[in-house]
Amino acid sequence: QVQLAESGGGLVQTGGSLKLSCTASGYTFNNYIMGWFRQAPQKEREFVASITTTGNFTFYADSVKGRFHISRDNARNTVDLQMNNLQPEDSALYYCAAKWRTRYDYWGQGTQVTVSS
Repeated sequence: QVQLAESGGGLVQTGGSLKLSCTASGYTFNNYIMGWFRQAPQKEREFVASITTTGNFTFYADSVKGRFHISRDNARNTVDLQMNNLQPEDSALYYCAAKWRTRYDYWGQGTQVTVSS
């Protein structure tokens, strides 16, 4: 049974930092690209960041470039998202997801991030 479990969300003030973690099980973790997405109320889900299977390449949405950092540990089946200089517009439900070829096949339940102004 595939599971992606996010943790690390919470309430933080503007300019603060949070680190999200996602622990995967039930599939071959190091065969999958991993990504983070977010969805704010009344908005569509949007891409935040992704990392290739070996961790050699990372990709970011323009809105988070330079503030967020994605990493993975294939030995522990985890992918992290370090978020710095958080802004109110970063408030959302954050999801991790796993991609085999062209689409994200597996999704977590999400962890809430709220940034107060």
